[in-house]
Amino acid sequence: MKKLGLLVVGGIAAIVLIANLGPMVGLAIGLAVMYYAFKKATAAETGGKKFWWGALSVAGLCVSVANLPAILGAVAIYVLYIVYKKWNQSAIVEDNVDNDPFTNFEREWAKLKNN
Repeated sequence: MKKLGLLVVGGIAAIVLIANLGPMVGLAIGLAVMYYAFKKATAAETGGKKFWWGALSVAGLCVSVANLPAILGAVAIYVLYIVYKKWNQSAIVEDNVDNDPFTNFEREWAKLKNN
């Protein structure tokens, strides 16, 4: 049952990620343009160059703000990562269960002593 829940959550996160791939690319391009233009504007020596690089930086900022829903795609990537970790963690826990009757007795006895 736990695997089914992880599968459903992972499927929903994958759909959200695929739906937001375009805005994620747009956000990355806008941030790259903004960063590059800002670096050039701070290094420019004349006022005209600073103005044009600053204008390009503002244009990059506008593109980035327009693609702000891409943050949902980043959240979907994080959710997929968590689902992947939980999926592998539950597989490891199931493999470590020992079927030796003496080990099972010791584990159950320790649980009873703690209660």
